[in-house]
Amino acid sequence: MPRKIAYVWEALKEPVNLWAIVGVLAAAIYAPPPLEHIILLGGAVAEALYLMTVPATTAYQRLVERRQRQRATLERQRAREELIKSFDPREREAVEYLRWLKKQIYANYMRFTRSKDVPADIRTLDAMWERFVDFLDLYRRCKTHLRAFNRQAIANQIAQAERQVASADEKARKVIENNLNILRARMAEYESIERATKLLEAQLQTIENFFGLVNDKVMTMSSVESIAALDFESVLSSIEMTRSVLEETAPIMSALEALEREQAPPLTPERP
Repeated sequence: MPRKIAYVWEALKEPVNLWAIVGVLAAAIYAPPPLEHIILLGGAVAEALYLMTVPATTAYQRLVERRQRQRATLERQRAREELIKSFDPREREAVEYLRWLKKQIYANYMRFTRSKDVPADIRTLDAMWERFVDFLDLYRRCKTHLRAFNRQAIANQIAQAERQVASADEKARKVIENNLNILRARMAEYESIERATKLLEAQLQTIENFFGLVNDKVMTMSSVESIAALDFESVLSSIEMTRSVLEETAPIMSALEALEREQAPPLTPERP
């Protein structure tokens, strides 16, 4: 659907507009002729002017876009909560602990500093927690795949095929070479997922440890500047780097779709 038509459709669905249409129709029904035709014609003209002007205004377009972002955020939150429910007890415990720790950090910061708001840097813990959930889902999928993969059996088949291809006739050699290429491709995929798993494990630990560090700093801070000295940007960059590497090295893992790179908001929230 073209962008402009989307705004028109949103304007058409506005409750105020729908009630206005209902009001015009009701007035036309109870009005004596020919007044009913005048009311309907006037309503149609007013509706056409409304749909031609309001959706084209910058203010209304921003309103629609803000609503769409809010709906997308709620949908991501709902999907992430459903994903968490699919985790095993140990994984859910890790997720819920970080969620609890994040809330404690926010509450303690506002209590100790007597502030009504949490700084934008600290609020990036929200995005880090979301990435933790996404990475944990991908990590468990990778681990499940690796456990189901018999690397030694594939290595033995490769060695056997390499010996056979040397003594095989031309027709058999083509079949064996084709099988050998498939086996090598499977081994390459295994090694790719193995590297991704190690990267994910390190990144998950980084996020967990950083949450702990921020909590330690908040509990013992002597000034707001001590919190500002924490390198939030480095952790955020590390998370983005991990996501980029995973997209390149393990594209076969469908869990990458959970990262929602097209619709997800930036890791660093907008400063007011």
